[in-house]
Amino acid sequence: MLSLLKIKNLALVDSLVWQLDHGLVGVTGETGAGKSVIVGALKLVLGERADKSLIRTGESTCTVEAVFDLPNAPLVNAILEDSGLDVCDDGQLIIRRVIGQSSNKQFVNNSPATLGVLKAVGEYLVDLHGPHDHQGLLSVDRQLAMLDAYAGVDPAEYQSSWRAWRERIDALEVFQTQGMAGERELDLLRHQLAEIDAAAPNPSEEEDLENLYRRASNSSHLLELASGAASMISGAEDSLLERMGQLQRQCRDLEKLDPGLREHLESVDRSAMELQEMEVALRDYLVDLNTDPEELLRLEERINTLETLKRKYGPSLDDVLLFHQEIAQRLDSVENRSERLKELEDEVASAREALDRAGLTMSESRRKAAPRLAKEIATHLKELGFKQAAFDVQLVANKEPESCGLESVEFGFGPNPGEPMKPLRQIASSGEISRVMLSVKSALAKQDATPLMVFDEIDANVGGEIARAVGEKMARLGERHQVVAITHFPQVAAMASRHFVVSKDVEGDRTFSRLEEVDGEGRIDEMVRMLGGGGGEVRAMAESLLA
Repeated sequence: MLSLLKIKNLALVDSLVWQLDHGLVGVTGETGAGKSVIVGALKLVLGERADKSLIRTGESTCTVEAVFDLPNAPLVNAILEDSGLDVCDDGQLIIRRVIGQSSNKQFVNNSPATLGVLKAVGEYLVDLHGPHDHQGLLSVDRQLAMLDAYAGVDPAEYQSSWRAWRERIDALEVFQTQGMAGERELDLLRHQLAEIDAAAPNPSEEEDLENLYRRASNSSHLLELASGAASMISGAEDSLLERMGQLQRQCRDLEKLDPGLREHLESVDRSAMELQEMEVALRDYLVDLNTDPEELLRLEERINTLETLKRKYGPSLDDVLLFHQEIAQRLDSVENRSERLKELEDEVASAREALDRAGLTMSESRRKAAPRLAKEIATHLKELGFKQAAFDVQLVANKEPESCGLESVEFGFGPNPGEPMKPLRQIASSGEISRVMLSVKSALAKQDATPLMVFDEIDANVGGEIARAVGEKMARLGERHQVVAITHFPQVAAMASRHFVVSKDVEGDRTFSRLEEVDGEGRIDEMVRMLGGGGGEVRAMAESLLA
């Protein structure tokens, strides 16, 4: 439920802290007192766009904060997790909007969030209905969702089968659109495939090729340098090894005269050994060094071949291989067109069979539930003043399977005896549609998982006895949901478990909206005001309504 709503500097409200409980919560007040601010604050929490005109005059920002207690909220947590936000581990969700002069910010559990996240989460938190907020009830898609909820239908399996069927149809249509390839295209495909196959490119060979080519193209210079270095070490007159031998002999003479120098003179022997090892390595390098011009030509040709492939089908060898795969598939599909066409047609037929099985199962559940739902809604309508009204949940078969199923639904309503039943969207007035919506909500109370329902003056254009019935329906909904009813009717307000009054005060030259809970004599006084005020009879009527 919504446990706390805090508003600061929003329109006429300078500061408001509203703590709520379960059940039906009534909100009343004179016209213009500021009851709409509560609805406006909730809409901000639910992700509605806002601008700086909402900020109270003289202030720089306004803030709305809502705290929801959600002991079990897997759907909400899934949205938060997908958005990278903290889930409701403690069963509490905090949404905060800050509206500024130049920018707006929103937070979920103290982490920055987008309006999209607020809207997605809000769909599972609050069901808000005003005098003109019934488009959802008039939508045939929404009506079908209501029937499925009542029937306990989970459309996930069907929708998965429908998507698979559509994907196979799309694949078949693409294949058919491509048509038969001409001989020129076939020749081109075969040539491209043969060219790449002949080269057999390997992305891992490029670096080795470059290194080998660099070495082969500089082989003469490398030979000259390596030979010169080897001669300097050994073989030439006055070579390094010859002079190193002289140095070793002198060091041994020094060591004989002063044994303490041994540790310092050991590095001379190590250096001599390293020079010998270096000479062997250079001689081996000279043996392995390939100076064959044909090898250089081979490397050049291989590099040119790969560069040509990259220019034509690249830009990289990985892209060349991907292109090879694509044209091989294209050539296979063209050369084996009839076989592939049969495969695709069989796949479409198989997917359609699976779709029909899932759809028929869902349709059967809908057919069984439709008359029961219509009867239950009609019962609620009679209790709300439509004594002889008729209501129908009609299923209409689709020409082709749709994402929603093998049929669509249309709520039919006939408020007046003798008049034909027509689609709900064609005939209902604002007063009628409010009561129809309340009847539907009452019928679906067990299936509707939305924790908070807000009814903003949906009892407009109804009489006294009907208003009483509307209040009773809301009170019954309050047994399963938290319900907030903003109303002008005392019959509705009397059914609330808690009653709040919105008032408007002028202090100095500023106007302030206030929200205060009333009970006892204060609640009777508010009921008297709503009844028209004055006299003992009116007060007795107010006490009777509350009793």
